Amino acid sequence: MDDCVRVIIDGEPLAVPAFTTVAAAIVMRGAGGTRRSVTGEPRAAFCGMGVCHECRVTVDGRAHVLGCQTLCRDGLSIETMR
Repeated sequence: MDDCVRVIIDGEPLAVPAFTTVAAAIVMRGAGGTRRSVTGEPRAAFCGMGVCHECRVTVDGRAHVLGCQTLCRDGLSIETMR
């Protein structure tokens, strides 16, 4: 893949096109969601503009990062909250 960056999602490496958001990378990986609600329901990116906060993930050890507002960069470590 030309002009790609490599990220690690839940311990698995993935190459994505440059300028891909974290939320899009998670979808490209085929993951069912980014986190679970307090009642255990699966949650995933919904609005795509940072308003709903459903895309929260841990990025490089920093919790509650909005995946739809964060661009992937080479070596980025992403952990879903599932």
